[in-house]
Amino acid sequence: MSPNADVIDINPARSQRVLMLSWEYPPVLVGGLGRHVHALSVALAAAGHQVTVVTRHTDGAPLEEYVDGVRVIRAAEDPVAFPLATNSLLAWTMAFNHTLTRAALHATSTGQYDVIHAHDWLVAHTAITLRDHLRLPLVTTIHATEAGRHQGWLPEDMNRTIHGVEHWLSNASNRVIACSGYMREQVTRLFGTPGHRVDVVPNGVDDRAWRARPRAVASARARFAGDGPLVGYAGRLVYEKGVQHLVDAVPKLRARHPGLRVLIAGDGPYRGELEDRTHQLGLAGTVRFTGFLDNTQLPAVLGATDATVVPSLYEPFGMVALEAAAAGAPLAVARTGGLAEIVEPGVTGVTFPHSDPSALAGAVGQLLGDEVFARRVARQARSMVGRRYAWATIADRTADTYAAARREHTAPQPRRVAAELPTRRQTIAIPDGNLLAVGGAAS
Repeated sequence: MSPNADVIDINPARSQRVLMLSWEYPPVLVGGLGRHVHALSVALAAAGHQVTVVTRHTDGAPLEEYVDGVRVIRAAEDPVAFPLATNSLLAWTMAFNHTLTRAALHATSTGQYDVIHAHDWLVAHTAITLRDHLRLPLVTTIHATEAGRHQGWLPEDMNRTIHGVEHWLSNASNRVIACSGYMREQVTRLFGTPGHRVDVVPNGVDDRAWRARPRAVASARARFAGDGPLVGYAGRLVYEKGVQHLVDAVPKLRARHPGLRVLIAGDGPYRGELEDRTHQLGLAGTVRFTGFLDNTQLPAVLGATDATVVPSLYEPFGMVALEAAAAGAPLAVARTGGLAEIVEPGVTGVTFPHSDPSALAGAVGQLLGDEVFARRVARQARSMVGRRYAWATIADRTADTYAAARREHTAPQPRRVAAELPTRRQTIAIPDGNLLAVGGAAS
């Protein structure tokens, strides 16, 4: 039994011993999850908590180290299993969880823990094995859902399997953390997780790291802007990010704002189609694709824009909106998911319905046509980021969730298997009004 299992009055301000599980962590950074886990772990350690992160190994990284106040243990790859003779993500995940479990058990052989914190479905098997073996409370952060990524339907067996694992992990956890009210609704509706066990804790941002020096901003503007306004986008180039609607809005924006330049920073599998669409519309001289820009380049680029657009169809939270706001960019965001909770229209930016290029052009036009208004909402957004989303604040709220999970934990929960996935077509309502089509093609 966990030494704290029967303690009722647990103060989250006191040191808690956290075993964190994540499939990515520096120097392995694939998306935003690794940066989130790193920043959260460092902030928790700075607040006095003892944090061990168990994660994936990569060449050149030590198997174990203390860095930024955090103990990091990296799971060594099995020589027979890696590389796998298949490109299957599910096969890779199962092999990875075997190595992750052994590395985590090594961590527990040299230290005691109060709570396990898992990040997303890729570590589900390890998280639940440790929950049962160590008899500790499990907290899980669901950063996004497979149904949400696919706009309400699951097209293939792999997608349905991931959905099932997300269901299993959410209901096996004592507490679930969602990054927004929108995501809380998804978790409760899609997985049937009781609402009282789902806490909303937003992602954090280091606003100081996103404030570029004026000279760097001026240099970025000289490099990317023309004689007119500069509109920016930063993020992955995938369908659900909605960049295609930004491209389709450019002709209308260019007609109203001579000299317009549009900068698209990022990379991904959708880039080729976006570039083709740009050429079809005759926008080659207006739209520029920079490829991936790292965090040493991006703050100045965002700070140089007259408007930064986040046109996502699906956005559990909207981290890039916070980063752009911290950089000083006026925001125009799709009114969807977590973005709608970050930007207050007319106060911290402007919003528009997703998938509507004409409405996008109108919203961006508000910022480009009224510099005083644009700068006012940008200042208010920057202030809001520092006030609500500082990592110290997010760490405190996460520690509150740990304490609640520990108070409520008396024994491992009965093992729950994810709901059987139907073999015939079936639809399930999801929060934004789309339908989740399981077991068949979307209509």
